Amino acid sequence: MTAIKHALQRDIFTPNDERLLSIVNVCKAGKKKKNCFLCATVTTERPVQVKVVKVKKSDKGDFYKRQIAWALRDLAVVDAKDAIKENPEFDLHFEKIYKWVASSTAEKNAFISCIWKLNQRYLRKKIDFVNVSSQLLEESVPSGENQSVTGGDEEAVDEYQELNAREEQDIEIMMEGCEYAISNAEAFAERLSRELQVLDGANIQSIMASEKQVNILMKLLDEALKEVDQIELKLSSYEEMLQSVKEQMDQISESNHLIHLSNTNNVKLLSEIEFLVNHMDLAKGHIKALQEGDLSSSRGIEACTNAADALLQCMNVALRPGHDMLLAVEQQQQRFSDLRENFARRLASHLNNVFVQQFTQALLQLYNRSYFLSVPGHDQSSTLAQHSVELTLPNHHPFHRDLLRYAKLMEWLKSTDYRKYEGLTKNYMDYLSRLYEREIKDFFEVAKIKMTGTTKESKKFGQRRLSLVVGLHGSSGKLTGSTSSLNKLSVQSSGNRRSQSSSLLDMGNMSASDLDVADRTKFDKIFEQVLSELEPLCLAEQDFISKFFKLQQHQSMPGTVTEAEDTDGGTLSRQHNAGTPLPVSSEKDMIRQMMIKIFRCIEPELNNLIALGDKIDSFNSLYMLVKMSHHVWTAQNVDPASFLSTTLGNVLVTVKRNFDKCISNQIRQMEEVKISKKSKVGILPFVAEFEEFAGLAESIFKNAERRGDLDKAYTKLIRGVFVNVEKVANESQKTPRDVVMMENFHHIFATLSRLKISCLEAEKKEAKQKYTDHLQSYVIYSLGQPLEKLNHFFEGVEARVAQGIREEEVSYQLAFNKQELRKVIKEYPGKEVKKGLDNLYKKVDKHLCEEENLLQVVWHSMQDEFIRQYKHFEGLIARCYPGSGVTMEFTIQDILDYCSSIAQSH
Repeated sequence: MTAIKHALQRDIFTPNDERLLSIVNVCKAGKKKKNCFLCATVTTERPVQVKVVKVKKSDKGDFYKRQIAWALRDLAVVDAKDAIKENPEFDLHFEKIYKWVASSTAEKNAFISCIWKLNQRYLRKKIDFVNVSSQLLEESVPSGENQSVTGGDEEAVDEYQELNAREEQDIEIMMEGCEYAISNAEAFAERLSRELQVLDGANIQSIMASEKQVNILMKLLDEALKEVDQIELKLSSYEEMLQSVKEQMDQISESNHLIHLSNTNNVKLLSEIEFLVNHMDLAKGHIKALQEGDLSSSRGIEACTNAADALLQCMNVALRPGHDMLLAVEQQQQRFSDLRENFARRLASHLNNVFVQQFTQALLQLYNRSYFLSVPGHDQSSTLAQHSVELTLPNHHPFHRDLLRYAKLMEWLKSTDYRKYEGLTKNYMDYLSRLYEREIKDFFEVAKIKMTGTTKESKKFGQRRLSLVVGLHGSSGKLTGSTSSLNKLSVQSSGNRRSQSSSLLDMGNMSASDLDVADRTKFDKIFEQVLSELEPLCLAEQDFISKFFKLQQHQSMPGTVTEAEDTDGGTLSRQHNAGTPLPVSSEKDMIRQMMIKIFRCIEPELNNLIALGDKIDSFNSLYMLVKMSHHVWTAQNVDPASFLSTTLGNVLVTVKRNFDKCISNQIRQMEEVKISKKSKVGILPFVAEFEEFAGLAESIFKNAERRGDLDKAYTKLIRGVFVNVEKVANESQKTPRDVVMMENFHHIFATLSRLKISCLEAEKKEAKQKYTDHLQSYVIYSLGQPLEKLNHFFEGVEARVAQGIREEEVSYQLAFNKQELRKVIKEYPGKEVKKGLDNLYKKVDKHLCEEENLLQVVWHSMQDEFIRQYKHFEGLIARCYPGSGVTMEFTIQDILDYCSSIAQSH
């Protein structure tokens, strides 16, 4: 290692004015072992810079090269890994952490010791040495003194100890006084030695001369020591005197402390007594209100509410440690608990009676309107028709207003006795579910009667209401005191309703052709009125539930585990333990569950009404989709997770399915269309039905939220129309294919142009293109070659020209000379041409239908095509028979006159 050190000093550090102080052979931890050396160096120039240099042997192995250098001031931490056991690993924390493994623990320790000494000597910022043995770390020496350094590397550090400013100045003065100080160092050293000897002798003489003064100083010191002893004796006597005073003061202080402690305890005791008296004392008026307060009057309810709040405050007071051990506190708490239990029982009983009374009153109001049906001589169908003019649901606002007076007491009951609160909640849901079921089913029965207008169903409805009225008045005396008769009445009512609902569903199917626009408008108004009545009813009940049962104030509350409610009216929730309700996710869920329980009949009734509307006319699904979408959108803006939003959303799915089924049925009807083989095809039925559907849909879906559904339906329908028009055209025997395609696509183009449906712009262009193409095809096919021989003649002329004969030389061909041309032209005088055109007009008139009125358009196109052929023949005559004077026996004007006279004559 010494040889390596000298080689590194010579080859690397000496050229850079650096001195090598310590070296360690290392390799990187955890990698393939490639040895290198870490060197601690200092510069020979001032200011001194201390560095840690990484030196690596070259790949050829002949020399060493300097790889990287770090300034010692950048070193933050030296981690030796283990301060007790020998471990060759250590880490140096510069900007990043470098992990090394030394070849031996001794080399690592020597290197770390050198780093520590250089840090103590040259750096103000101290490096943090972690897991390093204390033996390696020595106390730092003040900068003005020499340090005792052990080890071979530390001697080099002491050789370069700095001189202070005074020493430098003295050396400079000394060297200036001797001219040969630099040129002859040996002579200068001898002179300095002689002067040093002279100074030593002078010092010895000076010490010997000052012996007398030293003796005098010693005597003075002895006298001073005697004086100090005397002072210490006086101080000891003073201390004894002060000790007795201190003991007396301590006794006085202890007495004062006991007095202060006694006063403090008295004040605290008084404070505790005042706290208990102020917070656990319930006024006599409150106690009387809780025991005897009138829960039926507004003043009594207010007094009971205030008393219940005061009782709750007394019971919920935060007692301090130790209060619960006092007998008086325990007795007062027991008294409060008894008051709470008795008042909770009395409040629950009273509210349950209020529920029963309101339920009974609501039933009486519901059926008193039909009580006259029991009077003999009345025509039930006429009276029901008169009554059913108003399609409205009963208003429960008075009941809600009366119950909201107890809202604060319900909140108190919820926080103090949750079991009674839950019992009242279930009773309320039970009563209201039966009441709303009767009201809503009767409401929907009236709506169905209005839609169908059948007197038979009206009579059945009136008879059912009469039987319920008689049953209600017969049991009205028992209904107030007990709920058993209510249950019986509910069962009877449900059975009658089921029979009524099934009778409506057994009605014969009505085709859409039997209904006009007025019938559809009537259905739309009835359906809108049904939704408009249901929406405020649900919102009002939901608002009342949240206010009365206090379900809107907290994020979560103790409740029961939620379960999906069965269709037979199962319980809203189930408890695992009767005394400990399980938590629900949120109070919104609780409100939704209560609404599901109360209004469980809304969704089935809406679905039945939708099925009836679809059965009456499949196009009613368009009205229902628009109306239901609007109400769902409105409900979701208020509360996306509410019962109303969820229920209407579920029903909207059914409506959308009916709408899709309506579209599918129309496409299926297109595919099943059969055409007559004996009559003209004309405008196909499904083309006219598409026009009717599109016109109706555009009027219904104007500014609707579900416009996208209609656009998708349009796309499906128009593609079905296109495909089936072509299919019918291909199968047609009586009417030419081009006529079927031309007339129907002209009708489709006219319909789309009139309605301006943006999503069908591409189909409108396609319809126009198909109409134009088939018009042109029909004209060419029907017109054919009215001048057949002349056509054959000029076809031969064009063939000769195509073979390479010049046009002006065609007349020299034997078969195509001027005489042959004149002979062919003479066969087509004007009368023959007019006769052929007249026959053509009659033929076209037989093919075309009167609905689309395309005869004149087709005839004009044929006229243009005939004129084009005429001009083509004249052009060939002019080019192939120049100067011959041969012309046709009729002119273009003659053709126009022929066509005009033929059109007018028919």
